Amino acid sequence: MRILLTNDDGIHAEGLAVLERIARTISDDVWIVAPETDQSGLAHSLTLSEPLRLRKISDKHYALRGTPTDCVIMGVREVLPGKPDLILSGVNAGANMADDVTYSGTIAGAIEGTLQGVRSFALSQAFAYTGHAERVVPWEVAETHAPDLIRKLIDVDLPSETFLNLNFPNCAPADVKGVSVTEQGKLDFGLTVDQRQDGRGLPYYWLRFGERLGNFREGTDIHAVKDGQISVTPLKLDLTDYTVKDRVAAALGLGVKD
Repeated sequence: MRILLTNDDGIHAEGLAVLERIARTISDDVWIVAPETDQSGLAHSLTLSEPLRLRKISDKHYALRGTPTDCVIMGVREVLPGKPDLILSGVNAGANMADDVTYSGTIAGAIEGTLQGVRSFALSQAFAYTGHAERVVPWEVAETHAPDLIRKLIDVDLPSETFLNLNFPNCAPADVKGVSVTEQGKLDFGLTVDQRQDGRGLPYYWLRFGERLGNFREGTDIHAVKDGQISVTPLKLDLTDYTVKDRVAAALGLGVKD
């Protein structure tokens, strides 16, 4: 089995090293094409106005000056000797659930893999900050539980436009309560804008996330992870809202079509 790995945290991210170790429990034909620098929050974006610079780091390890989407395209169409059987994107430092999937470069890697006709999974590890505002990511949770989970999911019959979003809880590996197949949750928060001044007194801005509140309804990804479970959410590329098609057609006087 040929596996392509990518991420959005960059080629040197610890989560990518974790993902490689996970992948090597499944296959010895593992390739990496990952962004040269951190591409978090760029979602499913393409680099169209600049050239893509590819740098070979070692055998089957490549860094690309581009987005996770660019990395998957380059991996599938240029770098690998043949189409991969599986694409894994991650392991992201931080969960990618609920509304956050629309921003995530990790999710974008799986989206692009799906568009390229390859079975794709996104993997993310929840974490917390210590009292000293130090980030502590329990990578051992994903590394312990992901291999067996991936083996079980490889042969699941998925529609051609569906991929799987895996989120691992912030706890010790032995404390994981199990696996829950979930739906995408909903967060109730807003991005805020911090205005600051540079050395010349000119303003600049940082986007900041507000408090991560939401509807932690049972059955959602955010409920499962908060409860210490691994969340597996099938996501699809078709964004059509079929529930309102007839209403829109009626409003336009077009009638209802079967």
